[in-house]
This record gives sequence, C-alpha cells and structure tokens, in this order.
Amino acid sequence: MNAVEIEEAVSKLAEQPFDAQEFPFAFLQAFNAKATTIKRLRSGATNSSDVQGGVLQRNNIHIAVCHAGDVPKRLAALKASPATAKAKAKFILATDGVDLEAEDLASGETVACSYADFPNHFGFFLPLAGITTVRQIRNNPIDIQATGRLNRLYVELLKENPDWDTAERRNDMNQFMARLIFCFFAEDTEIFSRANLFTETVEQMSDSRSENTHEVIAELFRAMDTPIGDREGADIPRWADAFPWVNGGLFDGAKEVPRFSRIARSYLLHAGRLDWQQINPDIFGSMIQAVAEDEERGELGLHYTSVPNILKVLNPLFLDDLREQLDKAGGNPRKLLNLRKRIARIRVFDPACGSGNFLVIAYIRLREIEAELLERRGEADRRSWIPLENFYGIEIKDFACEIARLSLLIAEFQCDVRLIGQKEARELVLPLKRTGQIHCGNALRMDWLEVCPPVRPVIEEQDLAGPTGKFALGDADEPEVETYICGNPPYSGKGKKTEAQQFDMQRIFHGRTNKWGYIDYVGCWILLSADYCRSTAAAAALVATNSICQGRQLPQLWPAVVDDEIEIMFAYRSFKWSNSAMKNAGVTCVIVGLNLRSKPRRKLIFENGHMREVERINAYLVSGPDRLVNSTPKPLSAQLAELVTGSVLNDDGNLILSLDERRNLEGQSDSLKSLIHPFIGSADFLRGIQRYCLVIDDDHVEKAKQHKEISKRLDSVASVRKKSKKKEAREVLSLVPHRFQHRAGIPEESAIIIPSVSSERREWFPAGVVPSGSVISNLAFMMLDPPCWYFSLASSRIHLVWIATVCGKLKTDFRYSNTLGWNTFPVPKLTEQNKADLTRCAEDILLAREAHFPATIADLYDPEAMPADLRAAHERNDEVLERIYIGRRFRNDTERLEKLFEMYAKMTEKEKAGQARPGRRKRKAQ
Repeated sequence: MNAVEIEEAVSKLAEQPFDAQEFPFAFLQAFNAKATTIKRLRSGATNSSDVQGGVLQRNNIHIAVCHAGDVPKRLAALKASPATAKAKAKFILATDGVDLEAEDLASGETVACSYADFPNHFGFFLPLAGITTVRQIRNNPIDIQATGRLNRLYVELLKENPDWDTAERRNDMNQFMARLIFCFFAEDTEIFSRANLFTETVEQMSDSRSENTHEVIAELFRAMDTPIGDREGADIPRWADAFPWVNGGLFDGAKEVPRFSRIARSYLLHAGRLDWQQINPDIFGSMIQAVAEDEERGELGLHYTSVPNILKVLNPLFLDDLREQLDKAGGNPRKLLNLRKRIARIRVFDPACGSGNFLVIAYIRLREIEAELLERRGEADRRSWIPLENFYGIEIKDFACEIARLSLLIAEFQCDVRLIGQKEARELVLPLKRTGQIHCGNALRMDWLEVCPPVRPVIEEQDLAGPTGKFALGDADEPEVETYICGNPPYSGKGKKTEAQQFDMQRIFHGRTNKWGYIDYVGCWILLSADYCRSTAAAAALVATNSICQGRQLPQLWPAVVDDEIEIMFAYRSFKWSNSAMKNAGVTCVIVGLNLRSKPRRKLIFENGHMREVERINAYLVSGPDRLVNSTPKPLSAQLAELVTGSVLNDDGNLILSLDERRNLEGQSDSLKSLIHPFIGSADFLRGIQRYCLVIDDDHVEKAKQHKEISKRLDSVASVRKKSKKKEAREVLSLVPHRFQHRAGIPEESAIIIPSVSSERREWFPAGVVPSGSVISNLAFMMLDPPCWYFSLASSRIHLVWIATVCGKLKTDFRYSNTLGWNTFPVPKLTEQNKADLTRCAEDILLAREAHFPATIADLYDPEAMPADLRAAHERNDEVLERIYIGRRFRNDTERLEKLFEMYAKMTEKEKAGQARPGRRKRKAQ
C-alpha cells in the first residue's frame, strides 16, 4: 500500500462505528499489516501486551482501547509497560472511541485529537507501514488526501469516458483536472464569493444519478471564462452567474467536460469537502502530477522533492547573495529600494521543471525576502513587485505544466495573504494574470533563448507608488536582468536511455566530443545550461548523479562545459537526494553551479553539512587544477610496479574445476595434481569461493589427454572456440584448447589481487594476497611477487578515495581500473624506512584477517560488522601512509583528493616536460 491508499483506509476506519474489540486489528490492517500477522495477534499467539485491552506488535506499536475518559492514563500505562520496551515498540496509542492519543517513542512526538479527526494525523503513523516521510506531509495531510481523492476521480472519469484516455484527448482531461483543482482552492480561500460555492453548486444543481453533472460543470466553467460585462448576452444561468470572471487562460479554450458516473460525482464532492487552503504548493504539485501518469500511480503520494534539497540549489545560486545584501542594507531606505528593484528583475528558469517545485520554492523565498524588506522600509502599500512572469520552465508532460502554472498561482495567493491580508489578496487575484511562463515540450529540442529570451520585454512604465506597484523592467538605463537556471533533470545512465533520448544526446553532443556514450542523460542539461550562460551572462545550478563527476563520463562531458568562459562556482559533493518517501532510498547526487569567469563569485564546496571557500573547483568537485585524469598504460610514479589484468580462459568453464571435481581428478592420479591450480576471480576472493583450473603446458598436453576427463574437457573447449565469432579463436585457439586465450602469469611466491568491483559500503578497497601457483582471472587485477608494501598502498583509504573518484562506479559499487586508478595514483617518494613501516602495516592487516578465519572478505569488510582489530590495523596503515603524504592524518576525503590532484598535476607536468625536452634538443641539432 502507498500513502494515499493508507490514508483512504484510515479515513474509512474513522467513519465506521467504533468497535473497541476490533479497532487495534483494523488499525494495523489500515497500515498494511499482513493478514497472517493480524491473525496471530488476534489469536494471542504473538500478542505479548501486558496492558488491559492491549495489542502489541513487536518492533511496531502497542495499542490499547480503554474506557471513556481514561485515554491519558492508558497511554501512560503503555509507555511504562515493560512489554513495550521488551518488544521494542516504536509507537504507543490509546483511544476510547471519542479521543485518541499516541506517541512516537523514538522522537517523543505526540498526537492528541478527537477519534474522528485522527485520519488527519495519518502521516504520523506512516513509519508503521515502512514509509518515512518529510515533515510537511506528517504535519499537513491535505496534500496526500487531495492526491488520493483526485486520483480516484481521475481513474473513474477515464473509465466512464474511454475516449478521453487517448493521446488526442489526454490534454483535455489534464486541463479539466487543473480547472477543478483551482475551483477547490478558490472556494476554500474566499477567492470565490463564499466558502464551498463550487462544490455546493455542483451538488445542488446536478441530479443524484449524475446524468447532468458534466453539463453543470461546463456552465460554471463558461461563466468563469466570461467577463461580467459580457454576461447579459451570454445566457449564463443565474446559479452560475455567482461565479467571478477568472480569465488568465485557465478557462479559455475547450469547455467540454467528461461525463460523470454516480461514483465519479461522489468522488468529486468528497474532494471538494477537503480544506484546500492548507495545500502546500511546494510538495503538492509533485504528488498530484502522479495522478495523470499511469507508470507513477503505483507510488502515488510518495514522490516529492524536499524543500531542504531544493534550497541546496537555490541558496548558493542566488538566495544567499540576496540575504547578504539585505543584511548589508540594514534600515537604509535607498539600499532597500535598490534591492527590491533587483529582486523584481530576477528570472528563474527550470528547463526540466516537472510540476514546478523549484520555481515555487524560488518564488516563495523571494517573496519572504521582499516581505522583510518592506517591513524595514515601513511601506504602506505592501503589494509585491515580483511577477510570476519572471518564472520560466520547460516540461515534456502537459499535465505537469498545468500543475506547475497552478502551483505558482497558489503560491502567489498564499504569499499575498501573508503579506497584505486575505481581503486584499482576494481583490488582487482575479481576474488571473498570466502565470509562470511554463512551456510544454522536449527541452533538448527547444531553443532556450526563445523560451527565456536574454532581453526581457518592457513592462509598461508606471510610477513606483502607482496602484499596481509595477515599474519598467528592461529599460535602457536599468541594469541587465539576472537569470538563474536551476532544476533536477532526468538522469538516465548508460543502458537506460530510450531511443529518443539517445537521439537527443547525439544531436546535442555531435561536434563537441567524439565520445558521449557513457554520459548520463542529465549531461545534456548541463551542457545546454553552460551554453545559455555564455549567451546571456546567466548562472546555473543543477542536480545530477554523482557519476557525471567520476570515471569515464567526466573526460567526455566536462571539457565541453568548463572552458575559458565557464567555471564551477559551487558544488555539493555526493549526498542522497531522496525523491521517494518509500524506504527513503534516494539516489547519490551532486549539485554543480556554473558561472561566467568574467563575473567571478566566491567558490564554495559543500560536504557533510560543512561549507568551505576555495580558490577554484575542478570537475571532480574538489579544490584543484582543471586537469582531467586520463588512462595511462604504465604507472606515472616510478615507484609503482605494473598492475595487470588476470588471465582470460575463453573455455566456457571447461578448464575450471569445483572443489569436488578437483578432488575427483586428483584421486585418479597423483600426476594430475601439478596441473591443477587455484583459480581466483573477484567473487571468489570476496566470498571465499574455492575454484580451481587446469594449467597445461605444451610439453604436458599429450600426457594430460591420456586422462579421459581432461581429454573430454579439452574437446569441449575446442568446440566452443570453433563456434566463436572471433577469427583468432576459431582458427588458432581452437587448435590449442589447453592454452588460455591470455595467460597473465602465475606467481612463484605470491600475488596481490585487486577485485574489479567492490561494494560502495566498504571503507577500504579489499585487496588481497594469494599464494604461489594461483591463477587470477580477468575479472580481477594482479601484481606478481610484489614487495608487501604495495599491499599497504592498495588497501589504504586514500587509494580508495582516488579510484572512487577517477574510476567511477558500476551502478553504486566501486569499479577498479588499473590504467585509470593504479597507474595514475600519486605516491610520494618513499624511503626504505617508509617501505619497512608500510610493510609492517600490511602484515598487521593480513594477520588480523587470518585471526577471523573462516570469515570471508565480504564478512570482514561489512562496515557494520567489521572486527575491531582489523579496523584498527587499517587505521594504523592509513595513519602511517598519510603522515608520509602530509605529516599528519587527513581531515576528510576531500582533503585527501585535493592533495592527490595537486600531486597528479605535478606528475603530469613533469612527464610533459620530459617528453618535450628531447624534441627541443633534436630541433637544435638540426
């Protein structure tokens, strides 16, 4: 069940006659408890409550029904109950059918309300269903309730009007829903002449069989599209004439209304009885958008973009600067007036606006700054100078466009109410002005300079103290308007792009880079934002997956973005951006702010709740030179030995043996033991899987074939290779099936193994040491017979931070690359004493692992279960190594990266200088 379905179930429970004996089980059922769970609680098998009338579900809630007037006393008994603590209950709840009280035992938050009103607090209990949620939803359930009512109405209308469910009519349906939402909001906020005017008119004028409901609503819409002075000849019914002229484009165009069934009429009236003036336009829009999206309806009511996350984009982009200017202005009337003019010239443009969350929050925050400014100036006329026309968006889904426009209107009205009062706000709102400039279409196939032109048309000039409070924008004597691009575009990584998205990317990146296949779809918005900034002197800040600043994507994307004109002005390093309240999983994201170098601003890096000002920010989102890390075939550091890919068998598994198969072969003949070697890939190493493989030299192949099992396996290898698409496999390798396609070498003493992939949860990349004779597969990297201090480097935190940044990830896991991660790894010059110290650290790590045999590497490096002695050994290794780098431990990963990039820049400069000098000498010799 999603949040909307839970709200509906809770509402139905509250509407039914109170049944004291049944309530606890009905309550749990409403919050998605399994039927088997309820059955066992009902039977008493799992109900360990020690409170009279109590039902206790372990790890969840302790509920008790009590006599009238005893609710506070019974809640106290639940809290003091030893059974509550023993069962680790998260909530306690007591009710007598008249009142209800509950407490979240973890946070201490409480609810106390009438029983009939408890559905309005359903968000408080959503964790019972495994749903964590933002505070706006918990404290204000109207958004969820409205979403649920409208969704049921939408589905029922499409069932009754299947022709409206076609691509040709879907826009009409979406526009109809937007009109309804406005009417619900208008009748509850006194925009209409009295409360509930729309809902009551529909209820009174349409018959209960709903045969004429569509006709009644059509007449109401027609009235709202007819100016008062034109109504006498328009034949508007008397009961519709009570409605004001709305205009603003909301009710013009098609007036047809879908037919209503009795159920649809009931849903409409039910929705209208909600208190719509409590709507949160900042989260309502993103939830209501799901009503019209079939694929999103399963998560209905769970999608939102939290305000704190949106402000991570907007604050450093422009809001912090405005607040700073407000502080500097103090009470100076002239400075405050200039700031007010500046705010009125600010344009906000979201080229992937969805239902308008970023635009709405930007508008509300600008209005808050303006309100403070007006308070300081002591303005008598407190009407806003911030026009909705300054808010631009592009969205591919038409219903989301409608909701974005509507959300801006609602936000404007609510801000006006707070600033100038309900009466004055109502007088200003109608007829509607044209709202935010939201354009429907594919943002990657539209000209952003046409959507949000660099020069704004002039608004008719009026005196600043005039009745409308407007003034000329874009006058020749006035400074240029400020434009800020913001948003959270779709990500779509490699392998997840549609054909249409692939076409978009080819069109945008063609001619800019030869390779763009690894770039996430969001890269298109980053590139176009940089283009727009170059053309208009705008600034931009977008949310993106952190993969765009890692691995293969980075050198493909960023050289086309950051150049002599554009720089990164601020960055939020990796954090969880949660769009879904269910399980609150989220995506690991970054925020990148772009600005013209000719208009320098403070360079800020945000990480883990802290902000640092730096001199510059590179594409890896750290303070460092604008230098990309490129693959190199050999280590740049002369101190590093080569790390190579393991062996490629190309045998379809026929040369590989399980433990039992190995024992079986060795039991047939002692001579076969020398042909069987340990075979280790990444998964084998991490999970402790024992596998083996046949290693047959040319000199021993005939003798090996005398064994029936081996001969059979070699024949199978030959057969597989003969069918290969590769010529070498068919014509060469098939003739020598005992040979590997590529044999990387077998250690005489030991080898370091580094898995190609490792979980992002691990705090250290789990390198290992394998014994002599081991064959390492091509799914891992290896170093033959190395000194032990190399293991210390590979197992360090600083090495993990480097490869996590420059190598990128496979899904969310660390993905290793020898040419990109190891060969580029900057290492300071090591003395013999340094090497000896690191060798001891490496040995300590290996000994700590052995002490926990037979625990696997995966077990040992689980961050929640890592043994204390192994963790301590890694910490000692990090301390010894980091003191070699800078004389102390690094404070955090960002500081580690900044040092590494500084060293990398010096390494590559020396390499370039070394390559250039011979050429210069050669020219002189000529």
